[in-house]
Amino acid sequence: MEKNAQTEANKKWQEKNREKTRYLRNRSAARNFIKKQATEEDIKELEELIIQRKKDIIKNE
Repeated sequence: MEKNAQTEANKKWQEKNREKTRYLRNRSAARNFIKKQATEEDIKELEELIIQRKKDIIKNE
């Protein structure tokens, strides 16, 4: 029964924190892709995207 209570608590938290839930899900998917599926070409492209994202973040601070 504790499993059901925990599952319900998780579900309730996720509904109250939709943006955080989406962020965590996307971050997890990105990490898993990089670790398990990304090719060398994918990694090169991602590195370029990361550099651009860093520049954008610094610019908007």
